[in-house]
Amino acid sequence: MKNIDEVISRLGEIIEDSMQNDNPAGYFAALYRKVTINVKEGIEAGGFENGKRMEQFDIVFALRYIEAWDAWKQNRPVTRSWKAAFEGTRNTHYIVLQHMLLGMNAHINLDLGIAAAKAAGNDLEAIHNDFNKINEILSDLVHEVQDALSSIWPFLKVILRWTGKVDDYLVDFSMQKAREGAWKFAELYHSSNENEKPACIEIRDKKVSDVVNVILKPGIFASIILRIIRISERGSVQEKIKKLA
Repeated sequence: MKNIDEVISRLGEIIEDSMQNDNPAGYFAALYRKVTINVKEGIEAGGFENGKRMEQFDIVFALRYIEAWDAWKQNRPVTRSWKAAFEGTRNTHYIVLQHMLLGMNAHINLDLGIAAAKAAGNDLEAIHNDFNKINEILSDLVHEVQDALSSIWPFLKVILRWTGKVDDYLVDFSMQKAREGAWKFAELYHSSNENEKPACIEIRDKKVSDVVNVILKPGIFASIILRIIRISERGSVQEKIKKLA
């Protein structure tokens, strides 16, 4: 991919494929395309210190997801984090938010640090400010999720807060925590030599994939609540993707 428009177009293809096949993977893809469009608008408005570098950053970042998607569709190996996210789409009992969080976990907690290190070249610190700015845009993903989900199940956040589980359930997706974790991983990955990088990714991937248990198995009581929410969610998979998009 040579530019951010090609990324947006490819994400659109994933969304269309997901809608045609009633694949819940389209939930994350729909919101991610919105974020990518916002990055493009930020670049065009001069909102980053280095727009050209930020576009490359965005392409490298998106390719981590797109290549994982393509590999999964072709039955080729993917990281543990993406494997868990894609395998989750086969389970009809998960709510929209759980599918979204699986994608966010893999892409932000694993892919973002790798993309930052690759896009930075020799000077990782030079990209730090723009890294923080793209994280501000990524944080909007959380608000997008909340707004879009309100049309699918309006009382999700109320129920989670009422059960006292909302903080435990969403703690690993605090954007502040994700930002700090991704940057520390970027520093570690950037400072590793080429022979060490695969092991570096593998160790991080294992840690990130362990978070999946927080998403899918938040406890008996919370699981019962989530099951009730799933039953009462409005619309087909295709209709939900359209709402999120």
